[in-house]
Amino acid sequence: MPISSSHILVSRQDNIGDVILTLPMIARLRELNPTAKITMLCRGYTVPVVRLCADVDDVIDIESIEDDLIGYLKRTRVDTVILAQPDRALAYAAFLARVRNRIGNARQKLYQLFYCNRRVRFSKGLSEDHEAQINFEFLRPYGETNIPPREDIPALYHLEIPDDPVCTAKLAGHAFNLILHMKSNGHGREWPIEHFVSLAHSLQDNPAIHIWLTGSAAEGAWIEEHGQAILALPNVTNICGMLSLQQLSSFIKQADGLIASGTGPLHMSAAIGQRTLGLFPPTRPMHPGRWAALGRRAINLTAEKSCEDCRRITTPTCDCMRQITPATVLQIVLSWEADQKSLSQANQS
Repeated sequence: MPISSSHILVSRQDNIGDVILTLPMIARLRELNPTAKITMLCRGYTVPVVRLCADVDDVIDIESIEDDLIGYLKRTRVDTVILAQPDRALAYAAFLARVRNRIGNARQKLYQLFYCNRRVRFSKGLSEDHEAQINFEFLRPYGETNIPPREDIPALYHLEIPDDPVCTAKLAGHAFNLILHMKSNGHGREWPIEHFVSLAHSLQDNPAIHIWLTGSAAEGAWIEEHGQAILALPNVTNICGMLSLQQLSSFIKQADGLIASGTGPLHMSAAIGQRTLGLFPPTRPMHPGRWAALGRRAINLTAEKSCEDCRRITTPTCDCMRQITPATVLQIVLSWEADQKSLSQANQS
């Protein structure tokens, strides 16, 4: 029999991209439980992104309650826990707190077989679905067996992002603002820095287009050390480490396009509805079949086949990524600029 809930805790304590790709499932969870309170448990640094989602009533960072999980579950009267990411401590705490519905993937971790009483069973490694689709498996205890097609995912992002005046001021002087998020913090295979340099160089004679480099402070330091060729170009500004996560969301929203590999800002950009280009290797589990940017204006590029020993490569980039040429990416950027110009002319007429 399908369950019902009054206070649902959805746990996803990994990285920004993983958290964002959980939000479409939460949108459907809201439809199934219109009067329930939905709380998301995540790492502190991802909290600002989750707060932008209209389907989430409250956000809790794991750092603030990890020493008293049982007490938190009891105090807040959580009656359903969804382990969208395996978490032994939370599963055990929910069991001891006698949370009525404890949903977890029994094929993923053995302890979820013991501590979860509303078990789902699926294999991510064998699935042909995208990560955003796979998350819908956790809704089976509610009687929901429908996995939405990829083209339906963008409509399930209910993000409300206010404009930030700092971002507005930075972007105001340029007709077309292009964001290059060059690094992935080790979470994705990266497009070679020399390809980014070639792209930026090809665009330097176009006065309408300005390039912004985004990333963490540490990524900015890496670019300072290894990317002098791109930093020397007059059409490039490095703002790595200068924006908070909420400001970055606003910056992406107010810009005109973003290019990145499989990293959090890529999925954020797609979810916002920004022009987005994702660059991926064709190799499982990093391939676009699992991690493509899904958005109404998102495009993804990948090589036709994997390079030799691709899965074993530990360097940030590989020959698969080198096969995605700057010329191909340039044509997409120029099409974006033409689209933006047409929209601007239409709005002025």
